[in-house]
Amino acid sequence: MGIISQAGEIWKFRFGAGLDINGQCIILAGCNTGASLRASAVSKKPFHNANMKLTESGVLDLIRKKTNRPMKISEMSKAFAIPSPSRSEFRKLIRGMAQEGTLIRLKGNRYGLSEEMNLVPGILKGHPDGYAFLIRDKEGSDVFIGRTKMKDAMHGDHVMVRVEAGRDAGKPEGRVVRVLERNTKTLIGMYETFSREGWVVPSDAKIVHEIFVPLKWRGGGRDGQIVSVEIVDYPTSQHAATGRIVEVIGDSSDPRVEVQSLLRKHQVRLAFPEAVQQEAAAIPDSIEEEECQRRMDLRREMVFTIDGEKARDFDDAVSLELMAEGYRLGVHIADVGHYVLEGAPLDDEAFERGTSLYYPDGVVPMLPVELSNDICSLKPGVDRLTLSVFIDFNSEGEVLGSKVCESVINSRFRLTYNQVAKWLDAETVDDEHAALSSALFQMHALSRKLRSRRFYNGSVNFNVPEPVIKIDKDGAVESIAAAEHNDAHHLIEEFMLAANQEVARHLDAKNVPFIHRIHEAPDEEKLTKFNRFVKTFGLRLLHTHKPSSRDLQSLVKRAAGRPEERVVNTLLLRSMKKARYSESDPGHFCLGFEHYAHFTSPIRRYPDLVVHRLVKAYQRKKCSNKERKQLYSTLADIAKQSTDAEVKAVQAEREIISLRQAQFMADKIGSVYPGLINGVTAFGFFVELADILVEGLVHISSLRDDYYVYFEDEHKLQAQHSGKSFSIGESVKVKLTGVDIRKRQIDFSLVQKLPSPSPGK
Repeated sequence: MGIISQAGEIWKFRFGAGLDINGQCIILAGCNTGASLRASAVSKKPFHNANMKLTESGVLDLIRKKTNRPMKISEMSKAFAIPSPSRSEFRKLIRGMAQEGTLIRLKGNRYGLSEEMNLVPGILKGHPDGYAFLIRDKEGSDVFIGRTKMKDAMHGDHVMVRVEAGRDAGKPEGRVVRVLERNTKTLIGMYETFSREGWVVPSDAKIVHEIFVPLKWRGGGRDGQIVSVEIVDYPTSQHAATGRIVEVIGDSSDPRVEVQSLLRKHQVRLAFPEAVQQEAAAIPDSIEEEECQRRMDLRREMVFTIDGEKARDFDDAVSLELMAEGYRLGVHIADVGHYVLEGAPLDDEAFERGTSLYYPDGVVPMLPVELSNDICSLKPGVDRLTLSVFIDFNSEGEVLGSKVCESVINSRFRLTYNQVAKWLDAETVDDEHAALSSALFQMHALSRKLRSRRFYNGSVNFNVPEPVIKIDKDGAVESIAAAEHNDAHHLIEEFMLAANQEVARHLDAKNVPFIHRIHEAPDEEKLTKFNRFVKTFGLRLLHTHKPSSRDLQSLVKRAAGRPEERVVNTLLLRSMKKARYSESDPGHFCLGFEHYAHFTSPIRRYPDLVVHRLVKAYQRKKCSNKERKQLYSTLADIAKQSTDAEVKAVQAEREIISLRQAQFMADKIGSVYPGLINGVTAFGFFVELADILVEGLVHISSLRDDYYVYFEDEHKLQAQHSGKSFSIGESVKVKLTGVDIRKRQIDFSLVQKLPSPSPGK
């Protein structure tokens, strides 16, 4: 794909295609980089005529300069001297600006500047209690919207809000004056019958409008089922929203059905289009020997995979060779790009999905299972095409050199993390697998050196546990515990980090643009607040202005083993910015790497696949200036789409985990647990249980012994009279008092505050 601009219009095309612009036929030569070249988004067509050219910004300037009141379009046409032949186009432009919220349409079809009427457009973020916050389209603080001032707007709508004086200084409030765009077309909920008709109660508690379903649109839905309903008429002050059932998902009593409803709520692409399925099914599962002969043949080498017990998509394998000066590490990654061709249906679908989505019940793959679990998966005993990264290290773990090449492997073993960890702990050589045992012990030694050097050089090692949720055969939650990270996990982690870093260096040295995995330095204000808090533990960051990752790692290391270790790690992590994909390269702050890319998981991450294509395209040729310019524009689009897809997947995964946690606790009302305060707000404090990785809220209304005041910077609720307080990091004992599965909400009441060890002891 590429872009061409003419007369203010940007057109999107695929390379090699003919394009007619203003009667001109333009033939564009194909790009031979082998890289995916997706054009940037098509811009809006500006208004123009023979005498003048008006854009949205131009219209706004004219309104500001030539009007002092809202006007009809006909009045503006005269005031701006719009020629008669162009007035139709001008009318469309004004109406489009009003639809977007740039202008506001008033009674009498008069249009004016929203800024002059104290109106701001934005997206509504609803709350289960009926109120909402407006997230402005442009920069500015969020606006609180009370439940009586929502008009007929719904969570997620694009609305225009009139800002009014807030009760608290600096915290604006407002009321919805117009819905600019409805962003909820379908929703998921429970169908409840009412005579022969019914209502759908949304599963998303932020949507407080129930949907009326007439008999003719019932679609086979039965009482108590989870359904997908398409909204036909939106709510008004005169009538409720009306909709038709388009899918019956299943019984609400089945715990798996609610998970499926969440996937649909987050608009996860569950099924693959027919064209994608046909393309995947047509790919042969065997490799031609001619293809193997042109690659580095590693089929006789000691190569193997190490993954989780339930893994099916093995996209990385490792090998190790002892050298006179140290080690030669081999990291072999599935050559997905050999099968997923740029511009093909498989590629387009992978681009849209961006990533595989993993959740307790399973996975929604980026690629069809024919590829992810079979043709591209590095299963043992079968030939597989790979891209191999060979890195030479000296005996201290310093990089001496590296190379990347196309290869073919035949994995000897499919090992699991737990299996390898036990092997390493035993430190005994299995005679039957002497070569494998030897390779594992050597890998372990190298990975420990790499890990030590990485932290010494500034990688930040956050120690924040993640939940592992086990599901039984009936779809119910069996247990929730903290994820275990053993020496086998660390081994693979270090090798993948090393490979990702070397590939980034490889492309950078060739001056080839690529997608970087970046992590920007944290916000100074957040770090300053964090520093003030940790000083109460006798800890502090040496620098809050332009800190290095070494500064943060030094603090994390000093907190290790102390009672406050968990809270220091949690709050520091919350102070950090989110990692993302980018066409530019400021480096990866948290890892302390100057250059970094994602390369090792092309089965489940689209940016990795793009990096593979670039590596292969520029193995034996230079990247020209023209190609670099094209790539920068293309990669910017891919990076944004991939980041957005990742954020969407993470949101879905987190909500499913919250759902499963609520389901697990639902039958345990009245049980008492020890826990740790891991968050404090003005309305209470959150407690994470010690034995079960589940979080719940002790609401301030349940603390009836005193009046409590919230101190934000200190992460503390302080009693006004008794001197009692509740701070993040303190230990408590709580009783489970309520579970609301629909709201994913777990409520505790305080039993007692537990004594905590002295700071630093």
